[in-house]
Amino acid sequence: MPFFMRDNAKIYFEDRGSGEPIIAVHGLIGNSTYWKGIVKEICRRYRFIPMDMRGHGQTTVDGEPYGFDADTVGDDIAALGAHLKIERFHLLTHSTGGFAGVRYAMRDSSRLASLILTDTGSSTSVIPGDPESIRTFHHKFSRPFEKYDWEQIMASVKMNPDFFFRGIMESPRVDELMQSAYEMVRLNNRQTIAKFIRSFYTDPDPRVEGLRLIRCPTLVIYGEKDDLFIESSRLMAREIPDARLIMYPEVGHMTALEIPDRLASDIIEFVSLHKI
Repeated sequence: MPFFMRDNAKIYFEDRGSGEPIIAVHGLIGNSTYWKGIVKEICRRYRFIPMDMRGHGQTTVDGEPYGFDADTVGDDIAALGAHLKIERFHLLTHSTGGFAGVRYAMRDSSRLASLILTDTGSSTSVIPGDPESIRTFHHKFSRPFEKYDWEQIMASVKMNPDFFFRGIMESPRVDELMQSAYEMVRLNNRQTIAKFIRSFYTDPDPRVEGLRLIRCPTLVIYGEKDDLFIESSRLMAREIPDARLIMYPEVGHMTALEIPDRLASDIIEFVSLHKI
């Protein structure tokens, strides 16, 4: 299995297909398997390189500093490109991976042939407020991951869907999609996820001035039922120069699970317009 070392982090990635490279970064409680529904179609034309973010999947961090923050994860993306000797690449992101991806693009978009932001935002806290209120909220949010196993957590989601699972729970394919979600999340260490949550989600500032500095072609995608990221998606599309915005009707937060064929088609179309 392919890994590369970055200081005290052993970062897992996959490398499939051929052609122009697309590095992909998933969201919270996800991992590389989040993209499984689009891999086959993407690899018909492109080299697809999904990575497991710090604190997720098969990526491990040996002691402090854990680097559970947007800047470090953004630097991991760049380091993966360097490890594979890829000078420029397309970057596909989802949710928390998008937080890191868009912040990376604010700092330096010169290596990005294109940027695709799905169901995400440019702040790293999903709630506004002062630092203590944000810390308290995310500490409470992290507790169930330490207390319950994945089966219990997914059963609770099914009984009381949160923002992230609304689209899945309202889908006629709910049982199939919930099983796919479970197969994905169970690959994560719950204790590490809790630690990641308490560390990563700290900044409510969308950094509008930073968005205006992004100079690569950008596609923003969100689901109509992704209540948490509708406004943030519209903000990014409005402030990133010449960004394109797509809304998926009747779709929630997990677009790669809920509507993989449409997502793969839109990715291929956008990337084909912005060759390296």
